[in-house]
Amino acid sequence: MRISKRVLWLGAMCAGFWNAPVGAMVPQERLTSGQDTVETIAQEEDDLMPSLPEVEEIGANPAVPEELLKERFAKLEKSIPLTYHKSSHEFVEYFIYKKATFTRTMMERMPLYFPLFEKALAKHGLPTELKYLSMIESGLNPTVISHARAGGLWQFMPATGREFGLYQDKYIDERFEPTKATEAACLYLKQLYKIFGDWELALASYNTGPGNVKRAMRRSRGTTFWTIYNVLPRETRSYVPQYVAMNYMMNYGYDHGIFPENTEFQIPNDTIHIDGYIDLATFCDNASIDFEVLKKLNPQITKKVLPDQTRDFVLKVPSVRFTYLMSNRSSIMDSCTRRYLSSDVMVAKADSTKTDSLGGNGSFPYVLASNVQNVSDDEAYDEEEGEEQVVQRSRTKRVSYTVRRGDVLAGIARKYGVSVVSLRKWNHIRRNNIRRGQRLVIYKEVKETVPATRIAAKVKPQQDDEQLAKQQRHTRKRYHTVQKGDTLWIISQRYGLEIGQLKKRNKIRGNSIKPGQKLIIST
Repeated sequence: MRISKRVLWLGAMCAGFWNAPVGAMVPQERLTSGQDTVETIAQEEDDLMPSLPEVEEIGANPAVPEELLKERFAKLEKSIPLTYHKSSHEFVEYFIYKKATFTRTMMERMPLYFPLFEKALAKHGLPTELKYLSMIESGLNPTVISHARAGGLWQFMPATGREFGLYQDKYIDERFEPTKATEAACLYLKQLYKIFGDWELALASYNTGPGNVKRAMRRSRGTTFWTIYNVLPRETRSYVPQYVAMNYMMNYGYDHGIFPENTEFQIPNDTIHIDGYIDLATFCDNASIDFEVLKKLNPQITKKVLPDQTRDFVLKVPSVRFTYLMSNRSSIMDSCTRRYLSSDVMVAKADSTKTDSLGGNGSFPYVLASNVQNVSDDEAYDEEEGEEQVVQRSRTKRVSYTVRRGDVLAGIARKYGVSVVSLRKWNHIRRNNIRRGQRLVIYKEVKETVPATRIAAKVKPQQDDEQLAKQQRHTRKRYHTVQKGDTLWIISQRYGLEIGQLKKRNKIRGNSIKPGQKLIIST
């Protein structure tokens, strides 16, 4: 990617440590949650760029023998040359001794992103070892951006991202979406290799742009990375050696005493399709989904809401909450979409390829809002011979109220039978300040009668309350049978839980579990 001309070295803060991309990277920012948006917070460049000795100055007695590196580089080399150079040697030692935390973090994040990278690279017929490039671009952080505004795992500039199909607006930035950004990176890398026919030159041009590489070739009359090395921008000279060193560290880091401690895995997820406005924070509150988990699954969302013009947006949700979400879809969507969805409005679409968490084997097309609620304790059957069976149930209705002179939040909340906290949340009100003429949104529970045949999860009328409650408890509870090699941490990551939650639900005091043990995942 094209970057600033200033000499840039290793650095960026990831998970509170020095662990973002090195040398050739621009200073990084990270996405953090604001009141209504996920905002970028720039850090001081001096904090982001720790000092680094001259790349060529290894010293008379390097800690890692030169011959050992040459031998191991040769073993690792596949489609992309891993040329030994003083600078690649320096970066190997840098990652071992000065930036061991960064190296460890990369080891921990490999299982999270490498399966995705490997699949995309294989699809495009590209060398699988290109997967290490994202480590020096972004430190495997999907929401990191640079002061030059390059962003995502593959550090696309806004214009280059759009050129390769990555949509960007004030709500969505697909440079941060791992699958789409990886697809774009594959297309770009393939294009660069087609231009130069040389992977080292293609990598250099990914950093500084093909124009700069061509100018360096004209100035030096060189045709390889190492013959144009001295006329390249300094940050680009370090870029390929960083790639070589990172390839080495991910394969031989254990030999230097660096091991992953908290390995990260993908959170099991299902998808729903969103059309129109949705308040994601409210959605999470009502679906009992941790908002931080939703952000991690959907890093391309840059605000806490999606706008009215949203069409068929694929929202990932943790599988552990999917059954509950589908069972209570109407009330959940009513609470966060600023409107009541009538029974004939298509609100979302469950991913037909994701049915495991539902325990079924059929696909889910677009579904009606009234077709996804289970019969609850508030619903009662009224059946007479020869007449259609109906259900009495509650629904959430959206009403608006215009503030009058002398009104206070407590009085309005009391009038409509809601809490002040809810009233403030629905209307994004800080403290208790309201003004005359302000229009407030209020959600009220109302009763309605609908044909029972339109209830998706239908319960027989003769079931008594005890049987119904038992069925509901059964549908909500989910278990995991411990397999050999499982740990509490691995299980908690798989289901998007905190270890403390898992231990509390299963009354586990220490950290010991054994194969065959049945753990409660959700209740």
